[in-house]
Amino acid sequence: MIRIGVDVGGTFTDLILVNDATDELFVYKTPSTLHDQSKGVIEGIQEICKLANIAVSDVDYVLHGTTVATNITIENNGAKVGMLTTRNYRDILHIARHKKLENFSIQQQLPWQTNPLVKRRHRIPITEKLAAPNGNIKTPLNEQEVIDAVQQLKADNVESIIICFLFAFLNNVHEKRAKEIVLEHWPEVQCFTSSEIASQMREYERFSTTAMNAYVAPKVNLYLQNLVCSLEQIGVKGELQIMQSSGGMATTTMASERPVTLLKSGPAGGVLAAAWCGKMEKVPNLISVDIGGTSADISLIPENQPKIINPRDCEVNSYPVLVPMIDVETIGAGGGSVAYIDEGGAFRVGPRSAGATPGPACYGLGGDEPCVTDANVVLGRLDPEQFLGGDKTLHDELSVKAIEEKLGKPLQMTKEEAALGILKIINNNMALSIRANSVRKGIDPREYAVLAAGGAGPLHSVSLAETIGSNLVVVPNFPGITAATGLLAGDIKYDFIQSHVKKLSVTDASLAESIDQTLQKVVNGAITQLTADGITTDNIVLERIAECRYAGQGFELRVAIPDGSVTPESIQEIANAFHEAHHIEYGHSFPTNEVELITLRVIATGKTPELVMPSLEKGGRTNPEDAILYERSTTFEVNGIVDTYPTPRYAREKLLAYDIVEGPAIIVQRDSTTLIPPHWHVAISEKGTLFAKPKITTGGAAVDVQHYFEKAGVSV
Repeated sequence: MIRIGVDVGGTFTDLILVNDATDELFVYKTPSTLHDQSKGVIEGIQEICKLANIAVSDVDYVLHGTTVATNITIENNGAKVGMLTTRNYRDILHIARHKKLENFSIQQQLPWQTNPLVKRRHRIPITEKLAAPNGNIKTPLNEQEVIDAVQQLKADNVESIIICFLFAFLNNVHEKRAKEIVLEHWPEVQCFTSSEIASQMREYERFSTTAMNAYVAPKVNLYLQNLVCSLEQIGVKGELQIMQSSGGMATTTMASERPVTLLKSGPAGGVLAAAWCGKMEKVPNLISVDIGGTSADISLIPENQPKIINPRDCEVNSYPVLVPMIDVETIGAGGGSVAYIDEGGAFRVGPRSAGATPGPACYGLGGDEPCVTDANVVLGRLDPEQFLGGDKTLHDELSVKAIEEKLGKPLQMTKEEAALGILKIINNNMALSIRANSVRKGIDPREYAVLAAGGAGPLHSVSLAETIGSNLVVVPNFPGITAATGLLAGDIKYDFIQSHVKKLSVTDASLAESIDQTLQKVVNGAITQLTADGITTDNIVLERIAECRYAGQGFELRVAIPDGSVTPESIQEIANAFHEAHHIEYGHSFPTNEVELITLRVIATGKTPELVMPSLEKGGRTNPEDAILYERSTTFEVNGIVDTYPTPRYAREKLLAYDIVEGPAIIVQRDSTTLIPPHWHVAISEKGTLFAKPKITTGGAAVDVQHYFEKAGVSV
């Protein structure tokens, strides 16, 4: 089986090809074509197939992570959406939850009001009403009003239509009929119902999720259609699958129907790859720092399990979306982040990026602003002829000119001082993000290893680790294409949900039967979808979840549903598990209080072939000479002293298992460059992973790294 992972970033498109028959791996990077991401994807697939000496027709799977949906929300250039909603409730999307982003500010904009996903003139009320708590019809659907609304929206040239009725999560009969009418009178329009997209309670969040789905759908679907056609044109016969925000893959059909699940498609792959690497190398707790050309994606991964944000807490640009997402923080810190002096005279870096075009000054494409990449070039940490394996030559004289003119002279700094200042600022920006997402949640980052990912990650990871107090840095085999690697480590995964509000205080047979029937319906839907995706029964894994709360609470917690049919005994187990989960989450519970079941959720996973990294030949050498390419001067700051050190460059592909490389050193490879300061050293594992740690460990870091170096034959 031949699989290709393709991840599109803001600067580069990264690819990895795995040939399971020969245990071969190939990687490739190409500049992203942001005007049409599919062009860069197609070019990259053709080039990596040439590199692997295989025909594109032999590729079985193309696994893709994309930022198309994300970019639409950032740039606010989604579709013109029309909405049919219950009469008297057209302003739910405007009123929201009566919350403000800043509680005490009288001068602020609320995104859902200033940039609504559906403009008010396109939110048309329809006479209909369902009654809680069972969804019985109180007022029949006025079908003529639906027909009139379709004609009005058609005249207004909307691009997609959503149907969001009150209590549709209890009974979707009105939404289904309204959709039938819409498609009868306008077959070409894309139409979504809230019960299809997010069949759960809380009308604002349900409406917002459905609106976001329709907002991104036309452009996402057009992109996917173009990509599928382009793959067919170059002869690819394999299946295209898309990474979802939850870390699971989806078929193009599912991705087209629910593009709202792709909003964090890009960063998810990198987190999966970090978790996979940690599991392979038995490093349980990781901070994944994926630094690309435009941004840095930071995620904490305890016990090799990516953290999934509860859907109730998921937001994209302040719009709530009820879809599961991997917990990853994205900040504007990358190789292309621009360094500048602000109006107040302060030295700043990012979040604005030079991107791939014109890019940093050293690209020679017309950019004249100093960027993070330029700082690394000036300090001798990036060799101009080694960038992207020599495919792109950097112009070091342009980096020097940009830093001296824009920063050095105005701030009365040498070019080295200004370059180090750029790196200190960008590293501290990332360290602040790590602390904000760890310490405030009761996690000590010193007990975690830093996993360096992305093209720029290994250049910054040691300094970043020192800043947060970690004493272990892990650099995977192909750090520059980590997100693409994660696509090969992910399984097909979908969430299926159904609201089913019941009190669990009286655990009789009728309650058990009611819950079991609804649960079985959700399970059957999950199995049907995975079977349609080509997953065999023995590769289907179902996780059944009950989302519960105490009566009167506003939010739910998840607990596992015991195996087998739902019985009065298993309902009691669910209630007991909820009490325990509440105590773990909040430090207290109320065992005598009534527990309510709110939502049934099934997480359906279709297992795919594992990604296996081949073992390296055993070396056991220290500073192996046959791996040294050459030696150059490189600037470091150690204990506050800036100095230039003669620094050997090692070819990573020539390093063997159990080799040791003493700092200062730079390890170069096609997709990235790893920087080892003078007071650090590196061991290479059997699988080729680099483990970097200080030569003398001081402080309170709790990560045990001794055995990584002992197995390499070094006593430290």
